[in-house]
Amino acid sequence: MRLIFLGPPAVGKGTHAGDAAKHYGIPKISTGDILREEAKKETELGRKVKEIIERGELVPDEVVIEILKERIAQGDCKKGFILDGFPRTIEQAEALDKITKTDFVVNFQTSHETLMARMTNRLTCKKCEAIFNTLFVKPKKEGVCDYCGGELYQREDQKPDVVEKRLEVYRKETEPLIDYYRKKELLVDFNAEGPKAVVSKRLFKLLDDKLPKEV
Repeated sequence: MRLIFLGPPAVGKGTHAGDAAKHYGIPKISTGDILREEAKKETELGRKVKEIIERGELVPDEVVIEILKERIAQGDCKKGFILDGFPRTIEQAEALDKITKTDFVVNFQTSHETLMARMTNRLTCKKCEAIFNTLFVKPKKEGVCDYCGGELYQREDQKPDVVEKRLEVYRKETEPLIDYYRKKELLVDFNAEGPKAVVSKRLFKLLDDKLPKEV
């Protein structure tokens, strides 16, 4: 089960990728996470990634692909994996095709209004980075993380004007992947509207129906 979860910021793909990974016993792979892990290593590549990140620059595609190739070669990926947040461009998708097969792509879809509500009301824990929402997933105590007691705050990239810019970048750079994978007959449109529990149930049914022999 080699999956790609595709969709705009705040559509829920990261949260549901984590839940699906636990449910099916395969790892969720976020390129942001593996780059940060690589940056901690005292290797030539790790130091290179750390320097790029510290300069606030984007890590080149060839470096990301090299690290991703190493990650999916690890033992826990033998049954498959879920890619969250990668690829973001056609160029990255073409590079990914050269190192692994993709079984199918789940295209998470919600309305623009839902995306804005989710993103602009989102709160993040400063300690454990758990995510809450003042409308949908409220913390038990205002301003305090349910899990570790850390302080909750709104990131700069979750303010309305920045959110609109992030969505515009997605439309320009990442939306072309929808046609790319649709032409390969790998893409499945998925309705991500509704409460988390309802969407999770809907997603698991989709995955069970799509790949019953591998689950």
